[in-house]
Amino acid sequence: MATDSAALPLGKAVAGDPASSGVVDKGLKKGAIGYISNIVIGVASTAPAYSLAATLGFIAADQGVGVHAPAVLLASFIPMVLIALAYRYLNKADPDAGTTFAWTTRAFGPAMGWLNGWAIFLADVLVMASLADIAATYTFKLVEWHWAETHKGAVLVGAALWILLMTWICHRGIELSARVQRLLLSFEVVMLVIFAAVALITVYTGNPAHSVEPHASWFNPFDMRFHDLVIAMLLGIFIYWGWDSGVAVNEESEDPNDGPGRAAVVSTLLLVAIYLFVSAGAQSFHGASFIASEENSSDVLNALGHGVLGSVGVKFLIIAVLTSAAASTQTTILPTARTTLSMAYWKSIPAAFGKTHPRFMTPSVSTWGFGLIAIAVAIPLILISATVLELAVVALGIPVCFYYGTTGFACAWYYRDELFRSARKFLLVGLAPVLGGLIFYGIGIYAITYYAHAANAEGKEYLGLTLPIWFGGIGMVLGFVLMLVSRLRFREYFSRKTEKAPVGLLDVPVERAPAHFMGPQASTVHLMHHAPGDEPGPGEPRS
Repeated sequence: MATDSAALPLGKAVAGDPASSGVVDKGLKKGAIGYISNIVIGVASTAPAYSLAATLGFIAADQGVGVHAPAVLLASFIPMVLIALAYRYLNKADPDAGTTFAWTTRAFGPAMGWLNGWAIFLADVLVMASLADIAATYTFKLVEWHWAETHKGAVLVGAALWILLMTWICHRGIELSARVQRLLLSFEVVMLVIFAAVALITVYTGNPAHSVEPHASWFNPFDMRFHDLVIAMLLGIFIYWGWDSGVAVNEESEDPNDGPGRAAVVSTLLLVAIYLFVSAGAQSFHGASFIASEENSSDVLNALGHGVLGSVGVKFLIIAVLTSAAASTQTTILPTARTTLSMAYWKSIPAAFGKTHPRFMTPSVSTWGFGLIAIAVAIPLILISATVLELAVVALGIPVCFYYGTTGFACAWYYRDELFRSARKFLLVGLAPVLGGLIFYGIGIYAITYYAHAANAEGKEYLGLTLPIWFGGIGMVLGFVLMLVSRLRFREYFSRKTEKAPVGLLDVPVERAPAHFMGPQASTVHLMHHAPGDEPGPGEPRS
């Protein structure tokens, strides 16, 4: 049972004590970004333009979906917003840059925490190759260098350069990263809105050939068979995944306890609005069969761009997809580097990953380490084939479902003494996150069983296993093995006890503590029950 922090001697940390809601100094820059930047990073991480361009057609092409692609996006939004609530309330208790790693360590113990940290790392590594590939390819499209578009050598160099550029920006400081994200996302969203608006206006006023006026049934997931809906939601999850990046920069935010958590919920709401509007516009212009066709499904926006916006406007659309992939490359590096920074701080991986740059106050080793690992993984994936690259993206749904789902369960379990004190807490802190967790676990299990069949994975098998199972399933098994090995070296971390939130934590208002409590860099947020001077050392639990 967790001990009430108010009863502890000052300055003493006891294993198993609940989080104190204070931001512990890991060397990151406190108060560097505001609430809007949290939202921008959350939305940009999903790469709306790239995700729609690369995935919308495949959703429409799934058996039983057709015109119901918007319904799939609406259904996929439900578990996302439920888990966003879990992020909000767990972040209120513990604004740790490790997010799910730190929270599941507290709620379920170090083994589960370590596995969730690995799941975040695995998913982010798998997506980097695709993001960098798209960024390079669309750079060549923009300048109409057609030779480079079709030659692997040029794409490899372009992908590596994009990863290096975005790694450098992340290394240079969170403020620069946030400014770049605002610029890229603003252009991206404006172009998506213009594209969808022009498409819909053209359909209603000009009625072009093969166009279809939107119908309410497009948005009704109950008009589909359950099996078809679930299979399509595997892709829908990829389209939404990434909004939690805005929470991973909580320790660098002006309002670390409440701002990033609220931004997570707002990000999912903004995303569903963007996705429904753009998917309806894209589908209505030429019909579902056009975007689902083999020649158009992998690049829907480019296929429709000339018809909707003309030869000049399509250039801006290409820039939107380019900036989308580039922005998401950057916002994939940001949270992964902070996850490994937190894992090093908690003494669950080598301490070198916890080093921060003294001037830029960013996780230097974790940032550059992840960037170089991403290049090392991206090169062989791009070299092998476009199909392998696509299957790697499919595979990341397995670790994503695992760590999103576990976060939902962790929220309810960590706050278990609070849940029955009001209907609001039961619904928002308990029931909603648990439902979200169950949906994600269910979809993850469904994904493993579905993609285990070669027919559903482009017919490719190696040693009897398909590539999605190798990348996602065996990738998680590898993480489990590494966790067992880590237990031998990182005994302090793996000896931690589980914790639970002290009663009343959600009701206590947040105060800004005097800067001298945490040193000159502190812009520290504490709950009123937190005792001054009660900060633990690296890797110690917070009392």
